[in-house]
Amino acid sequence: MRIGIDVGGTFTDLVLMDDKGRFNYVKTPTTHKDLAMGVLNGIADILEISGQSLQLTYSIAHGTTIGTNAIVEGKGSKVGLITTEGFEDVLEIRRVARPKDAAYDFEVDNPPPLVPRYLRKGITERINSKGEVVVPLGEDSVRQAVEFFKELGIEAITISLLFSFLNSTHERRVAEICQEIYPKAKISLSSEICPEFREYERTCTTVMNSYLGPVIAEYMDNLIKCLNAKYGDVNLHIMQSNGGSMSVEMAETHAANLINSGPAAGAMATAFIAELVGSKLAVGADMGGTTFDISIIDGGVPRSTTWGGVTNYPIKLPMIDIRTIGAGGGSIAWVDELGVLNVGPQSAGSEPGPACYNKEGKLPTVTDANLVLKRLNPEFFNEGKQRLYPEKAYEAVKANIAEKMGLSVEEGALGIIKIVNANMAKGISASSVERGYDLREFILVTLGGACNLHAAEIAMELHIPKVIVPPMCGVLSAVGLLVADIQHDYVTTISKREQDLQPHELLSKFQELEDIGIQQLKKEGVKREDVAVEWSSDLRYDGQSWELNIPITAVSSVDLLDIEDIRSNFHKAHQKAYSYSNPDEMLEFVNLRVRVNGKTPQVILPYYSDAPSPLDKAEKEKRTVWLETGPTEIPIYDLILLGPKTALYGPCLIEERVSTTFIPQGCSCLVDKYMNLVITIEDLL
Repeated sequence: MRIGIDVGGTFTDLVLMDDKGRFNYVKTPTTHKDLAMGVLNGIADILEISGQSLQLTYSIAHGTTIGTNAIVEGKGSKVGLITTEGFEDVLEIRRVARPKDAAYDFEVDNPPPLVPRYLRKGITERINSKGEVVVPLGEDSVRQAVEFFKELGIEAITISLLFSFLNSTHERRVAEICQEIYPKAKISLSSEICPEFREYERTCTTVMNSYLGPVIAEYMDNLIKCLNAKYGDVNLHIMQSNGGSMSVEMAETHAANLINSGPAAGAMATAFIAELVGSKLAVGADMGGTTFDISIIDGGVPRSTTWGGVTNYPIKLPMIDIRTIGAGGGSIAWVDELGVLNVGPQSAGSEPGPACYNKEGKLPTVTDANLVLKRLNPEFFNEGKQRLYPEKAYEAVKANIAEKMGLSVEEGALGIIKIVNANMAKGISASSVERGYDLREFILVTLGGACNLHAAEIAMELHIPKVIVPPMCGVLSAVGLLVADIQHDYVTTISKREQDLQPHELLSKFQELEDIGIQQLKKEGVKREDVAVEWSSDLRYDGQSWELNIPITAVSSVDLLDIEDIRSNFHKAHQKAYSYSNPDEMLEFVNLRVRVNGKTPQVILPYYSDAPSPLDKAEKEKRTVWLETGPTEIPIYDLILLGPKTALYGPCLIEERVSTTFIPQGCSCLVDKYMNLVITIEDLL
């Protein structure tokens, strides 16, 4: 039995899969004052529904946005930085560039460094570009810096010395001195967190690890303590931003790996559903209460990057490439001083929540707009566990939108839906069309409790021909946690031209990283036969500034290492990326990367034989819903009464335990054997 737990900004979602492949799922409000309480509430609910005991659980996989929230809200730890003397201002200088999304806005500047100037201390030492010690470590300068941090009550210390990715002896000795003088502080070494070249990115990534470390550790320790007190020992793994999970012990020392933990689970779920329906290209559209997370599935796997970032702080770690915008069910609608309607990025969250929650929230949100338009059933929200108050939503839209714009309340609500749909479509376009993808070749997979009311209209705007609404779509990110393998990434910088690199040296470096990864998986209880290994290298033409990551087949001997095949694959990738390649150019091997996967038991959704349902039997009611053409009476169907091969036509609504799907005019819907709702945009056929 396995449990997936996704803690979002509004709801905490849980999915339980038992040993017979049966699924149970629940949504419970996220408890922001103590996130562990929301998790415990959800576990209690799902165990009661399933009739299971937590002692029978094989593992619990947990995804969280606590790291991202700490960065966005500026609530990380107080960090001190120890670096090579003369390099204290690397975080300030950055790359002498303005924020990419505000290059021409003179009122916008880069965010302040996570470590202020007075907490950045240079020490006596120097290692050169060959990894050789040029200036011995001055331990007195280290002790002075640590004593200073101790006096100020610093919570975490980052150690990032020049060229430590080639020779980490000085960093390790500095860490020992830190432990001797100030054992309370959490230590992060750049040679462990980000052992590759590029000084600014390496330092910033390691500082981010320190910034989040105590926050993550406090949450994890509290959660484990609560779980152990109530249920005994549990096997808990945490979702990483690279699409794999790791043990709690690893998570506490590698906190930067948890940025985008929750959205990464959504991307894995999208890939899982895309494979299920036979599509290699998909857009994952994860609309929760606070944000809208976009992932691209290319070739059946999520698109990844080693250049992620949150609010313009670069994170140089392997991660799924996810774009997040402030467009969720709780996104607040507002009218600016020019009388223009806006939606988001501010969110009402779960406390106080949308106005219709009747929890002191007075501002209109996307959820309120859908309720005003009667696209939501106030008596069947979250299985009827949470009552909605239409009159509160009506009052909020009227006072804050309709009266200010001279519109009817329903017109104001329709305007909110149009704006948020346009925002989401723009976000998807930036992640796909602007990178050369043709969305006519894609499917759109919906995730999150709010997305199904908007997905078909977004697909129509972007010319995506099909939308897949999976079963359990409202909690699908939690399913992605069950799909994810235990995974670790390792990297080393070699920076050698191909003529200077011997095949046996290349093989030795790869095998060294592979052995480290396999040993780590062994510590986490993974059997050797369940381990899969992937090699790759960051390559570039000699003299280039940037590199491309090229997969390399893992081999056991030099004879099997095909350098010509690596060259050929790089030229093809360069041609695809830049419409240019030169097979006569010298290549440089910059970084070598190894990914180890500890395979988890396969997740299989149940499927059913064809059993089309008469629509009159599945119809719950007819309801007057506001559409673009005005108030229209449309049928409302119960998903549980729709059998495989049942065909429906818009406009209509399909209600399910934790989500509602809107099928507009001009769209058809077919229930497939997995109980996916396959919505087809008829005009695009």
